[in-house]
Amino acid sequence: MLIDILTALAILIGLVGALTQIYPGPLVVLGAVALWAILTGGAAAWTVLAISAAAIILTGAGKYVLVGRRLSSAGVPGISLIVGGLAGIAGFFLIPVVGLPVGFTLGVYLWEWLRRGQEAPARAAAWAAIKAQGLAIVLELAGCLIAAVAWGVGLLAG
Repeated sequence: MLIDILTALAILIGLVGALTQIYPGPLVVLGAVALWAILTGGAAAWTVLAISAAAIILTGAGKYVLVGRRLSSAGVPGISLIVGGLAGIAGFFLIPVVGLPVGFTLGVYLWEWLRRGQEAPARAAAWAAIKAQGLAIVLELAGCLIAAVAWGVGLLAG
């Protein structure tokens, strides 16, 4: 019973991480489900773990593939993403809670403005980066929610 409550809390914490992108929510969810499966045992627990792992791995891989495709089709090169990532890390420490996405977007925008010498293409690149961030969040959250539902069903079935 205690393990179930702690697992539910950890899954909730993981869902918050997937939504806020402050820490790796899918790893928290998968770790919680894995620990629950190990401590609970049985066919239902291992099935839940397999479903959860598959959901999180597939949505995680899909996140990188789909986001990368979307950004490359928008003409945003990899170096812009690196600069945006570094600016996002700086933003994370400078502006609590929202600094990571704000820094990432501003980093991409400023780098593209310097690279292209025009504001309009830089704005388009920054907008593409914002939409890609949104897609990444949706995919991570979907994987975590599938794992959470699988755990809930397994808890009720087992």
